[in-house]
Amino acid sequence: MPELPEVETIARGLDKRVSGDVIESIWLGRKPEPLKSPAREIAATLDHTRIAGVRRVGKHIVFDLEPETGCSKQAQWIVHLGMTGRLQVCEPQAETLKHTHAVAKLASGRELRFVDPRRFGRLSVVRAAGFDAEGIEPLEADLGQFLKLFRLRKTPIKSALLNQKLLRGVGNIYADESLFRAGIRPRRRASTIARDQLARLLACVKEVLKEAIALGGSSISDYVDADGEEGFFQLQHRVYGREGEPCVVCKTPIKRIVIAGRSSHYCPKCQK
Repeated sequence: MPELPEVETIARGLDKRVSGDVIESIWLGRKPEPLKSPAREIAATLDHTRIAGVRRVGKHIVFDLEPETGCSKQAQWIVHLGMTGRLQVCEPQAETLKHTHAVAKLASGRELRFVDPRRFGRLSVVRAAGFDAEGIEPLEADLGQFLKLFRLRKTPIKSALLNQKLLRGVGNIYADESLFRAGIRPRRRASTIARDQLARLLACVKEVLKEAIALGGSSISDYVDADGEEGFFQLQHRVYGREGEPCVVCKTPIKRIVIAGRSSHYCPKCQK
């Protein structure tokens, strides 16, 4: 599933490419799973609207829309990519992939296509400019907020980091990488982690996310950006997906465990 750096990369790319363009019409496929809002409502909201901007909120891509002319009423198109979803700007003559569930025809002559083979992605609209997600943005969190979220929790710190109601956008890859840099084992109860260690963890979360965004995210399976290009942060992974390989610091083999159904990778020597 695309995590914060991948979604941020896609949102930034789309903002550069389609902001100011007008959605002339929207085609929606027959599969019901991707539609969180009714098809008629999506079409009525998107038709003949100008894309004022594209941004990320948590793991959601938010298109801020405004009427092409006249009325000042605003709306938002919300896209969650799920496990395998992608949004790409294409020329109209480009091949339409099998699992295309939405095509927005733009006044510029291009098309914005939503493709999702596994159909876990979701499309919805909000008839106001008030969409928000639960949790706090990790890149904006201060230490006081971070401590309040985690100091008293008895769940494993890895599970707490993945809880989107607490922290937006952090997923498996970046939780593992942040915990490694902070020297904290993923199974440790959050409530047992000292204040200075939590401060270090927050710094590492921000560091890892910023580095990943700069490299366009991690392309592990299906992820590509708005131009169809892969990211490069997977080349910098220190623990994620490296089970049995030597730790980049101490050469101890990286271990993999399962916490609440999710794979977790760590160094048994560097992380306590």
